[in-house]
Amino acid sequence: MRRVVILAGGVGGSRFTLGVREALRRGDEDFALTVIANTGDDLWLSGVRLQPDVDSLLYALAGQNDTVRGWGRAGDTERVNAELQAWGAGWPWFTLGDLDLGTHLARTGWLREGATVSDVVARLNTRWDLGARILPMTDAEVDTRVHLQDGGDLHFQEWWTRHRAALVPTRFENPGIDRARPAEGVLDALAAATDILIAPSNPVVSLGPILAVPGIADALRAADAPVVGVSPIIDGSVVRGMADVCLPTIGVETAADAVARHYAARSAAGILDAWLLAEEDVALAPAVAAAGIDAHVIPLWMSDLDASAALGAAALAVSDEQGRPGV
Repeated sequence: MRRVVILAGGVGGSRFTLGVREALRRGDEDFALTVIANTGDDLWLSGVRLQPDVDSLLYALAGQNDTVRGWGRAGDTERVNAELQAWGAGWPWFTLGDLDLGTHLARTGWLREGATVSDVVARLNTRWDLGARILPMTDAEVDTRVHLQDGGDLHFQEWWTRHRAALVPTRFENPGIDRARPAEGVLDALAAATDILIAPSNPVVSLGPILAVPGIADALRAADAPVVGVSPIIDGSVVRGMADVCLPTIGVETAADAVARHYAARSAAGILDAWLLAEEDVALAPAVAAAGIDAHVIPLWMSDLDASAALGAAALAVSDEQGRPGV
């Protein structure tokens, strides 16, 4: 059986995961797909616990996501959100759909009853036939804080959603992450994987927190499976979101080769064996190869499911070339 593990967060991670699942379904192998999801975006709001990246993956895999807005449930309404605003509760710039709130209330109730985050996500996995298993990166609360040039700091969601990353950041922090542990099943999934894929998610605020959980980066370095990453940068620009604001904060240029060097080769104590670059970045492939990472130039735009599946298939083919276990 092919056991594929993806590290993912955000809309880009969800689209890539859908593409990989579709590529696997179109193949002739039995497979098990596991997604290790970023929980650094999580927050408490109006007394309920939100997990934006977990829910984006959940709704996308279930076919329940709003593909127009890029977040939340398809066909959702906002009556409860309007009532919260009338009471002056919550954040007026952070919309919660009614169906989405149902998920948050269920999650919060289970947490209040003593369930762990892993328990909760496992329950969320069961409602729809996802064709995949979602795991949180950790059970600990390690919500991202953004430290600003003016000396203040904000929860990541306020900086990202309200201010659209317009306030200059100096540092991103996940308080307590140095004491966190990988969630149940994460290390086992990485150890048993035949293929490990790094989604084209934001390297700083989506994948950065996952890799910062003690033990996860070491598990990637020690894994028998090849680790194949996909660039979130095409022709010097971000595909979606505001990674170009985040990357300079950690001293990384907004360029496909720079992100590859940030992750670094496993042969140099990093996490990558191979890196997929867009056709627009073919000139950067030699720089990636010089860093000890096998460079592959392919189309990266995920314009529809077929394009996403083609990208997923390419990532899996590169993994085969690297020599996945059992092949």
